Amino acid sequence: MSTQTRASLPELVSYGLAAAGLLLVLQAGLLAALYAGLLVFALVHLLAPRLSATLDTQRARLIAVAVLGTTIVLLLTAIVWGAANFFMSDAGSLPVLLKKMADLIDQSRSQIPPWLAAYLPQSAEAMQQSFAYWIRDHASQATDLGKQMGRLLVHLLVGMVIGAMAALYDTTYIHHYKPLSAALHQRIVRLHQVFKQIVFAQIRIAGINAIFTGIFLALVLPTAGIHLPFVKTMILITFIAGLLPVVGNLISNTVIVVISLSHSLSTAAFALLFLVTIHKLEYFLNAKIIGTQINAKAWELLTAMLIMEAIFGIPGVIAAPVFYAYLKAELVASEQV
Repeated sequence: MSTQTRASLPELVSYGLAAAGLLLVLQAGLLAALYAGLLVFALVHLLAPRLSATLDTQRARLIAVAVLGTTIVLLLTAIVWGAANFFMSDAGSLPVLLKKMADLIDQSRSQIPPWLAAYLPQSAEAMQQSFAYWIRDHASQATDLGKQMGRLLVHLLVGMVIGAMAALYDTTYIHHYKPLSAALHQRIVRLHQVFKQIVFAQIRIAGINAIFTGIFLALVLPTAGIHLPFVKTMILITFIAGLLPVVGNLISNTVIVVISLSHSLSTAAFALLFLVTIHKLEYFLNAKIIGTQINAKAWELLTAMLIMEAIFGIPGVIAAPVFYAYLKAELVASEQV
């Protein structure tokens, strides 16, 4: 018979503070800062031991980790800046892509079976109106996204700097924590471990998905004489959307199938068949990479995302995989599940 250890008062307080902190992150719109900080923290922890092992003095290790943290922050900032510039350029413009999708649905209506056409907007204008209704229903989030993009970038930058500073302190100093501090540190360590597991695994899955999609769009289709527009944009969308478990594939697949209508209905059907086949194979990969890391099934993540979206909106969808995995990790560690 197994015995469960009773949590001490500092541990119980640390659980409450951790829950309140994560709730505050969502309520105050600090999710981007939290994720940016955790990402830099994880990268420094991953690379710092290999770097420090080659150095003899504490001062040299401190300088090396500081340089490493600064380099990671600069590289991530450059990646975010480059992606933002691409989506604002003529080659990757999202507004142009959405307009193209609306026009394609309108033009291909005669090729679509009547039973399927009944579920589609009546025209490109109707589809654009549907987008407008969606934006109105999510007005507060859309307004924040449009008017406070600068604030979001600042949050990302500040979060990365905080993560680098925290990693510098955590990897170069010997700590002597008191009970509550030790318990809070354990909560942060477990959140960091879960974030590293699920985010790094999801990056690998998104990368594999984008590679297969890129081969299909840039090699297979052109070999068959089919040249689709927005190929680079669709590959990038596939990677970025793939960072969201479950729903990411639905987003990227919808874009690719609709753009495939620019050639023919048969091309769109072929694209859909290819994507479904690839994603079915990827379920085994997903189960191996994600499932073994956090012991969570796709339906668990999807349920968490639905609940979090209903409570917190779009940030809830983004937060759900990590927050749910963290909750499950704490329950497993305390032998509750």
